[in-house]
Amino acid sequence: MTIRYGIIGSGIMGIEHIQNINHLDDGVVVAVADPIEEMQAWGAAEANGEVETFADHKDLLAADLVDAVVVASPNMTHADVLDDVLAVDGLHVMVEKPLATTVADCRRIISAAEGRTGVVWVGLEYRYMPAAARLLREVKGGAVGTLRQVAIREHRFPFLPKIGHWNRFNRNTGGTLVEKCCHFFDLMNLIVEAEPVRVMASGGQDFNHLDESYDGEVPDILDAALVIFEYENGARAMLDLCMYAEATKHQEEIAVVGDRGKVEALTPGPVSRGADPRQVVRIGNRAASTVEELIVDDDRIQWQGGHHGSSYIEHVEFLEAIRTGQPAAVTLEDGLISVAMGLAAQQSIAEGRVVEMAEVLGVS
Repeated sequence: MTIRYGIIGSGIMGIEHIQNINHLDDGVVVAVADPIEEMQAWGAAEANGEVETFADHKDLLAADLVDAVVVASPNMTHADVLDDVLAVDGLHVMVEKPLATTVADCRRIISAAEGRTGVVWVGLEYRYMPAAARLLREVKGGAVGTLRQVAIREHRFPFLPKIGHWNRFNRNTGGTLVEKCCHFFDLMNLIVEAEPVRVMASGGQDFNHLDESYDGEVPDILDAALVIFEYENGARAMLDLCMYAEATKHQEEIAVVGDRGKVEALTPGPVSRGADPRQVVRIGNRAASTVEELIVDDDRIQWQGGHHGSSYIEHVEFLEAIRTGQPAAVTLEDGLISVAMGLAAQQSIAEGRVVEMAEVLGVS
């Protein structure tokens, strides 16, 4: 059975989704919606085969052309777009990260999805990067023993330009720690397998975008942060983010440590910038004082794209859920907690204090 896809928002990530779907055996893009004609044309040109284009996602939905949609519009539009998308019962949905820019909007989306049929999947694809996926398997298999510490480092290039410069302002993105880092908070939760309780963070806008101005307004997004979460089971997890660190071999590094050992995952930066494309996992055994180094891959990957094949595997898993009737592996609740963690970290920086997750989630 071939699944017919519609793409809502054909910017950088919308195009990446189209390219991934092009390489699926049972997927085809048949419709693209974007309010900008140039972006409609880009999406249609990237797809394999005939594509209907629409200026309004409501018209795409009304045309009854698709079995599934990918929502890749700007962050601040997700909740409003999903109001319409989720009203179509049986339509399968993948929504790009972050799920929304506020906890209230995330909860609104979850409510809209209650009782409907169709898979609803959140695009937190970093969990499918081969090195991260192998690390998760090793940790869950007991390689580190009793886990107490997780450290994630992303040292990378600044935010890319986007249409209308929407990603230069916290009000549109939810803030850097939502927009960029919800992926890492999702990974922390998968690794630790417990609820985050509180966060302490330090960060700032050190260098990036300070010489830019849009309608007289200078961007206000963070370009660096150190973030520490404490979990209910006693584990701690830290994020070290720097977005003016292009001169680095590994863009992402994850280290997980327990009483038995340590597992590390190393993911390269963009291959287009000369990075070594290999993904590395190191497994350390504390008792034996040994470290095994592995080059890892996923032989299901047919298209690397901009995220080392993880977006492709995400689509493979999404299609499998559609075929088998299984629930989404990446749920709306996963999307909510990853957004809430980013918002809590942003609040910790803004207010210079420890922030309890209960404050942000609105629970007692």
